[in-house]
Amino acid sequence: MTAVNDIRAAAFKLRGGLWTALFLGVFFLAEPVSAGAVTAGLLLVSLGQGVRFWAAGCITRYRGEQVGAERLVTWGPYALVRNPLYIGNGLIGAGWGLLAGWKALLLFAIAFLVIYGLLIIPWEEAFLRQKFGREYERYMERTGRLFPRRWNGEDLDGPFDLSILWKSERHSVFVTLAGTVLLLFRAL
Repeated sequence: MTAVNDIRAAAFKLRGGLWTALFLGVFFLAEPVSAGAVTAGLLLVSLGQGVRFWAAGCITRYRGEQVGAERLVTWGPYALVRNPLYIGNGLIGAGWGLLAGWKALLLFAIAFLVIYGLLIIPWEEAFLRQKFGREYERYMERTGRLFPRRWNGEDLDGPFDLSILWKSERHSVFVTLAGTVLLLFRAL
């Protein structure tokens, strides 16, 4: 394993702590913002959590210190992009950045792209490519990593387990709500 892969594996394992560090960076840079920024920030946070709900309901397992996948999920938001959970995180973080001011938003954007775009996502993709082979490569050809590439209107329908949301997303919801409330107090 190369040094880069060691760093990627550690980033994946510590992604919850890295998310907390991102929030703390945003929080400590927070300054009062306009009512419009608060409104836009709250909308982005809500949209981000909604995307996370949709994505989490389509997969059976995603919390853990090791990358894992029982099957290749290509329906729901995964028909549009390969990493909808991280898009949800990005929207939440961008919303937090709007609640905290432009310096915090800039810090979040740069750190998020480095942590997720250069470390965590490539680590997951290497695992998925190894496990699912050509099936994953075809999936990569038709979907973007974080932005939709092209979509033919198919594949949105697929298994969705509402019970997963409470099991898997309650921690994310709590963190998102707590972070948002703390930033609202700083923003006003």
